[in-house]
Amino acid sequence: MAIDKRKTPDINAGSQADIAFLLLIFFLVATTMNTDTGIARMLPPMPPEDQKQEEIKVKERNLFLVLISGSGNIMAGVPGKQEQIPLGQLKDKAKEFITNPFDDENLPEKVEKEIALPDGSTWVYPVSEGVVSLQTTRDTNYQSYIMVQNELTRAFNEVRDEVAQRKFGSKFAELNEEQSKVISTAIPLKISEAEPRNIKK
Repeated sequence: MAIDKRKTPDINAGSQADIAFLLLIFFLVATTMNTDTGIARMLPPMPPEDQKQEEIKVKERNLFLVLISGSGNIMAGVPGKQEQIPLGQLKDKAKEFITNPFDDENLPEKVEKEIALPDGSTWVYPVSEGVVSLQTTRDTNYQSYIMVQNELTRAFNEVRDEVAQRKFGSKFAELNEEQSKVISTAIPLKISEAEPRNIKK
């Protein structure tokens, strides 16, 4: 019986390594990775050790309380007049509080302040004394907290945009560093995050 002496041809695997390498590079370049992002906040400097801790007192009319319950419900308003509102209304409520457009005696006071402008002149602007106090319970959902934080920050940003348009003719994000400082002084970002509270169900 004749033996078939033909050899099985070898597969050239040299190019497969090149293809695998190119595919790896492609997926590394084309794939997006989720990155954890935080909320930018400027922390105050540490007080001296010998400094006495004093309670900061804020008039009721200058305080806008926002409480997020464990079930995600939002209570917002000045002390004693808080009401449950949907998330979609929070930004507008906060903007009304920040600006107090009709000088309502139940909304924050305004103090006329002289703000130095980049050209060396000064600008007198009624700066709000209002503070937004964000409170949570121990079982508040983190996602609810972030969504509320976003709405409150958006309220301040929109007010800054409006003031920047009137003063410099551009949105806040488009201003240079000196102009941004002017608007930030006129519309300070005052969001106080109180320690979470235990609420009896």
